[in-house]
Order: sequence, then structure tokens, then C-alpha cells
Amino acid sequence: MENQEVSTIVDEVLDFLTSTPTPEQIVAYQPSKAWQGRLRALLNKKMSGSLSAEEQAEFDDFSQINHFMSRLKSRARQKLDAA
Repeated sequence: MENQEVSTIVDEVLDFLTSTPTPEQIVAYQPSKAWQGRLRALLNKKMSGSLSAEEQAEFDDFSQINHFMSRLKSRARQKLDAA
């Protein structure tokens, strides 16, 4: 996954999930450094009120993926605790 260019956070998460991660890998998952930096930039622009419509859509995608991954990590933790 590190060698290929990922165009969106959705693509990055889909690539991760299709790699059939273990529950431990799901719990440990973090967005790439590139996406962490992009999110910081979007948050700064959002706080200053200067997000474009395209950037707002990108921010919304990230928010939705973050919510999904939080729920997935919670489920993976439950699975690990039950084992």
C-alpha cells in the first residue's frame, strides 16, 4: 500500500480493508502520514472559514471514514477481548 499513490482517504481505507487485516491490525490502523497532514491542513482551513466546496467534501469524506473506522476498531476490540 505504501508504494502506490492513494488519491483519497476512502481509497486508502479500502486498500487497507481489502488486505484482510487481523483484528489487531484494525485496532492499530492509522491513516498514512500524508493523510494525517492533509487532515491537519483541512482542519486549519475549516477553522479559518476558508474551505472550498471541494475541500469541504473531502473533509466530510474523512469525517465519515473516521466514524466508520472508530466503529470498526470498537468491534475489533470486542472480538479481541472475547478471545
